[in-house]
Amino acid sequence: MSDTRQNPRPQFSMPNAQFSILAAAAAGLCWAGAIALLLFGGVSRADPPLAPPRLLFYLLVLAASLLTFGPVEWGSGLTGLTVEGTLGAGLLLYCLAFVPAPREWLLSLPDLPIYALLLMALFLCGAALARPLIHAASLRLFRQRARALDGRRVRRQSYEVGLLLATIVALAALRVLTWVSLLLLALALVITELLFLSQVEAEAS
Repeated sequence: MSDTRQNPRPQFSMPNAQFSILAAAAAGLCWAGAIALLLFGGVSRADPPLAPPRLLFYLLVLAASLLTFGPVEWGSGLTGLTVEGTLGAGLLLYCLAFVPAPREWLLSLPDLPIYALLLMALFLCGAALARPLIHAASLRLFRQRARALDGRRVRRQSYEVGLLLATIVALAALRVLTWVSLLLLALALVITELLFLSQVEAEAS
């Protein structure tokens, strides 16, 4: 007599997959709407802060960021990713849409606040985008469970990526960006990270 019992299938896989697909589709639509408003003149610096086109732009950027980074944080356990990604994306798109482009170099006092906002946005965006990639790479590259699941290391390395991106833009704004300075900057970050890896014990998250 054949055994009619079968191994139970996990009931959460299909809802999770459907939610991820729906969230990705909704995020894509929101990003498309926000970029369309940005590129085709739907929003303007001359509009009041609470003008309907601006409010729509704010809502689209907020929804797109939450739908992009929220499911990733929930699925991979990367605490704080949604906050960092939302702040970075919102600040970057706000700068592109409503902040006048700087005309002088970084240390010019009238343009210094603009550069500060832009560098902060690039740092947060770079860190938020790099963090899931570093986490996925860690799961494949590290055999030790403590190393693979070391959330503190993943966060630190993502901040290093964000810092690298912001520093490159800062060097360009200072008009001193060359291949030599870029290589020296990357080498300094790699050496710093190697020192961290050799001195700091892994902490599984």
